[in-house]
Amino acid sequence: MKILLDEQQLSSGVERLAQAINQSYGSRPLTIIGVMTGSVVLVADLIRKLEMPLRVGVVQTSSYQGTQRGSLTIHSEMMLDVANRDVLLVDDIFDTGNTLKEVMGRIHQLGPTSIQSAVLLFKTGKQEVDLRPDFVAFDIPDEFVVGYGLDHNDAYRNLPYLACLEPSDLSTPS
Repeated sequence: MKILLDEQQLSSGVERLAQAINQSYGSRPLTIIGVMTGSVVLVADLIRKLEMPLRVGVVQTSSYQGTQRGSLTIHSEMMLDVANRDVLLVDDIFDTGNTLKEVMGRIHQLGPTSIQSAVLLFKTGKQEVDLRPDFVAFDIPDEFVVGYGLDHNDAYRNLPYLACLEPSDLSTPS
C-alpha cells in the first residue's frame, strides 16, 4: 500500500474542516450525526476542535463488500432528536454520494432546522448524485483507500494515515 495522506496532513485537514464549521455555525448549538463505522476517527478528532455547544449521535450504514460497492444498508439508527435543530452529518468519504443523499433524506424527514454535511474525503469522478458536501477536507483520486477509520473487509481502520490499497494488498487475507 502507498500512503496518500500522512498523520500531519490528516490533522491539518481536520483542523481546516473544524475552522470552516466553526465559522459557519458560530456559537449556535449543533447536532453532529456520524455515519459509522468509517467516520469514527474523524468524528472523534473533529468534535474536539469544534467550539459550539454540540450533541453527538450516529447512524450505521454499509455499502461495500470488500472493494465492490453494493446496495446501501442502514443497520441501525442511534440518532438524537433532531427536530428544530441544526444538524451536521459527518461521513468519512464521498464517492458516489448515495450514502450521504439517502441518510440526509432520512434526517430531513425528522424536521431539523438545517442539515449540512462534512466529509473527510471527496473522491474525484465517482459521483452518481447531484449533491456536494458542504464541508470537504480533501479531494482524492479514484483509488480504494484505507486507514483513519476507513477499512477493507474490517481491516486497516486503525492506521493513523490514509493509504491506497494496491492489487497485492487486495489479494492478501486480512
